[in-house]
Amino acid sequence: MTTDSIQLEWILIPLFSKLTGYTENAIRCKIRDGVWLEGKHYRRAQDGRITMNLRAYYRWVEEKT
Repeated sequence: MTTDSIQLEWILIPLFSKLTGYTENAIRCKIRDGVWLEGKHYRRAQDGRITMNLRAYYRWVEEKT
Protein backbone atom coordinates (compact mmCIF):
# COMPACT_ATOMS: atom_id res chain seq x y z
CA MET A 1 0.00 0.00 0.00
CA THR A 2 1.34 3.44 -0.92
CA THR A 3 0.62 6.61 0.97
CA ASP A 4 -0.09 9.56 -1.25
CA SER A 5 -0.67 12.92 0.31
CA ILE A 6 -2.14 16.06 -1.09
CA GLN A 7 -0.61 19.30 0.04
CA LEU A 8 -3.00 22.20 -0.22
CA GLU A 9 -1.54 25.51 -1.29
CA TRP A 10 -4.08 27.66 -3.15
CA ILE A 11 -7.60 27.27 -1.77
CA LEU A 12 -10.88 29.15 -1.97
CA ILE A 13 -11.99 31.46 0.83
CA PRO A 14 -14.64 29.15 2.36
CA LEU A 15 -12.11 26.35 2.98
CA PHE A 16 -9.44 28.85 4.09
CA SER A 17 -11.95 30.19 6.60
CA LYS A 18 -12.62 26.73 8.00
CA LEU A 19 -8.93 25.88 8.28
CA THR A 20 -7.79 29.15 9.87
CA GLY A 21 -10.79 30.22 11.94
CA TYR A 22 -11.02 33.62 10.24
CA THR A 23 -14.50 34.46 9.03
CA GLU A 24 -14.94 35.01 5.32
CA ASN A 25 -15.66 38.66 6.08
CA ALA A 26 -12.44 39.00 8.10
CA ILE A 27 -10.48 37.48 5.21
CA ARG A 28 -11.99 39.93 2.74
CA CYS A 29 -11.25 42.83 5.13
CA LYS A 30 -7.58 41.80 5.41
CA ILE A 31 -7.42 41.73 1.61
CA ARG A 32 -9.18 45.09 1.29
CA ASP A 33 -6.99 46.70 3.96
CA GLY A 34 -3.77 45.45 2.36
CA VAL A 35 -2.80 43.16 5.24
CA TRP A 36 -2.66 40.26 2.79
CA LEU A 37 -1.11 41.07 -0.58
CA GLU A 38 -2.24 39.99 -4.02
CA GLY A 39 0.24 37.62 -5.61
CA LYS A 40 1.66 36.68 -2.22
CA HIS A 41 -1.17 35.79 0.16
CA TYR A 42 -3.95 35.57 -2.41
CA ARG A 43 -4.59 35.69 -6.12
CA ARG A 44 -7.54 35.69 -8.42
CA ALA A 45 -8.17 32.56 -10.43
CA GLN A 46 -9.02 32.81 -14.11
CA ASP A 47 -12.72 32.89 -13.22
CA GLY A 48 -12.16 35.85 -10.85
CA ARG A 49 -12.55 33.92 -7.59
CA ILE A 50 -10.06 34.68 -4.86
CA THR A 51 -7.74 31.84 -3.86
CA MET A 52 -5.68 31.99 -0.68
CA ASN A 53 -2.14 30.69 -0.28
CA LEU A 54 -1.85 28.56 2.84
CA ARG A 55 1.94 28.53 2.84
CA ALA A 56 2.07 32.34 2.70
CA TYR A 57 -0.52 32.49 5.48
CA TYR A 58 1.62 30.28 7.74
CA ARG A 59 4.67 32.46 7.04
CA TRP A 60 2.57 35.55 7.87
CA VAL A 61 1.49 33.98 11.18
CA GLU A 62 5.11 33.21 12.07
CA GLU A 63 6.41 36.71 11.24
CA LYS A 64 7.70 38.77 14.11
CA THR A 65 6.83 42.45 14.11
